[in-house]
Amino acid sequence: MVDLGVVILNWNTSDYLKRCLETVTASRGDFTFRVVVVDNASTDGSADMVRQHFSSDKVEMIVSPINGGFSYGNNLGLRKLGYHAAGDVDVGAPRYALLLNPDTEVTVGALYQMVQFMDSRRDIGVAGPKLVLEDGSLDKACRRSFPTPMVSAYQFSGLAKLFPKSPRFARYNMTFADPDQEIEVDSVVGAYMQVRREAIAAVGLLDETFFMYGEDLDWAYRIKNAGWKVVYHPQVVVRHVKRAASRRSRKAQFEFWRAMLIFYRKHFRATTPLWLHTLVMLGLFVKGGRSLWPEMRRPLTSSANA
Repeated sequence: MVDLGVVILNWNTSDYLKRCLETVTASRGDFTFRVVVVDNASTDGSADMVRQHFSSDKVEMIVSPINGGFSYGNNLGLRKLGYHAAGDVDVGAPRYALLLNPDTEVTVGALYQMVQFMDSRRDIGVAGPKLVLEDGSLDKACRRSFPTPMVSAYQFSGLAKLFPKSPRFARYNMTFADPDQEIEVDSVVGAYMQVRREAIAAVGLLDETFFMYGEDLDWAYRIKNAGWKVVYHPQVVVRHVKRAASRRSRKAQFEFWRAMLIFYRKHFRATTPLWLHTLVMLGLFVKGGRSLWPEMRRPLTSSANA
């Protein structure tokens, strides 16, 4: 059985993807891995670049005719590796699945070290490394709490920024914790999200109701509810350019707030009192704008994978 299955979802980031694949395929250690690139209908020649520079025995390709979003594309790759739905995992599916962004670069030992770490802790369903940005600073999204109504209120009201060392107000990005401290978290980020085979078998694939943003939080939420731990492991460091495909995109901004709406309604609406629910919806409308209003009125439907 393969130890690690790496799914890299790409959309118009050919140069970043090439560098990412160079670092991934150069990985070393006493483990086996497969790499699947899913191209979400890129128009920049990404698929041709992969075929030209990486042999099919090292990098498998799936070219999607549509850009169905982050969950949709990653699920194509996960199915290629043998993961399907809750309770439906092929015998030969890798022991771990890794969602990896094309704008990341891994060190030669990073993948092996993450496999070793999860092997040493059988209670961990999801793990992620320390992600650092181009300027060397921490990518705060690599260790997060779930955006409950109160956690979100502290974050988007500015209280988290005013009190970054407060375990109460700064829970969203957990800025109160030492970046070099291994810690149990609610979620790591989908830019590098390593998931145990048994955890996927328990909860299924990513929820395709999310187009981009929020799907990693949702996956972690379901996996934690199934009894697994989610852990931030900063002893492994990975470089992350961040938002290489979505920066300056209005659609990305809309999808962020749409994802927050979906996540709230799916996991917290039923237990939120009316007064707080009203504030949450008002806050989402203010942040997301008029374009979010049709989504707020639409009944929530989750994909079969969720």
